[in-house]
Amino acid sequence: MPAKGKHRRPKANPITRGFVAAGTGGAVVALPLLGATGAHAAEKAAPALTSEKAVAAVAATPAKAPAAPAAKPKTYSVVPGDYLSKIAAEHDLKGGWQKLYADNRQVVGENPSLILPGMKLTLGAKSTAAPKAAAPKAAPKAAPKAEKKSSSSDASESRASRSSERTTAATTQDSAPAQSAPAQSSSGWVAPVGGGVSTPYRASGSMWSSGYHTGVDFIASSGTSVKAVGAGTVHSAGWSGAYGNEVVIQHADGTYSQYAHLSSLSVSAGQTVTGGQQIGLSGSTGNSSGPHLHFEIRTGPSYGSDIDPLAYLRQHGVGI
Repeated sequence: MPAKGKHRRPKANPITRGFVAAGTGGAVVALPLLGATGAHAAEKAAPALTSEKAVAAVAATPAKAPAAPAAKPKTYSVVPGDYLSKIAAEHDLKGGWQKLYADNRQVVGENPSLILPGMKLTLGAKSTAAPKAAAPKAAPKAAPKAEKKSSSSDASESRASRSSERTTAATTQDSAPAQSAPAQSSSGWVAPVGGGVSTPYRASGSMWSSGYHTGVDFIASSGTSVKAVGAGTVHSAGWSGAYGNEVVIQHADGTYSQYAHLSSLSVSAGQTVTGGQQIGLSGSTGNSSGPHLHFEIRTGPSYGSDIDPLAYLRQHGVGI
């Protein structure tokens, strides 16, 4: 029994007191505490969630294949008988000879038909070689006008001669060279090509400033091997205006042989050659009506000193 006259007040439980405070005036304090606790828990969860997403994103990203190494450009050394379209075809170059010429223009020069043995061409990329020095023209300054008019004979031949050439060239121009080997004498002299003559020496006509043809035109499809008619030293080799690519050779007797409209050259000035040695390939460069070889024998290196080329060769034992 409780003591008389004394009444004990029951002690409030601290926890109960806390709830009472929360239920009355402590709500303002209790709720922010709960909110802060929840926010703190969310902050802890967020990094974990973000980390999981990042790992998943990385795993889903496909791995990049290593880039294939770029093909290195090649350097090609020109050999006798080469020309740009032949090189482009043999090496399967994209863009053909035009792209090959554009990449190597500073090496080749202004004339894409004239490439010399030993030239270094870059295949598949633009050349970084030093620009080629301009080659001096083989024709003298005193006779360019006459040379141009005379050479136009090859572009304006008489109707009879032109008809004969077209008839023969129709079957050979687009095919591989099919001419017979040049006639050769026991003395070592040869015909420049194996084809016949399409326009003779001194063929007359008003289209020539001199009144006649200063050489002979031999039938030769493009790419036919052109031979030095006799031993000698190359006086000049290069571009010569209306004659296109030409070679002029000085012989021991003081005469000069000239070979014009070549598609490519195999010799250079100062080089010693023998009779029958290839000096280039026939073509149609300069003022020309089509592939053939314009051939002259001269008493000097320049236009205007011509003599009968066939008579000269026959004197050296060449049967033409």
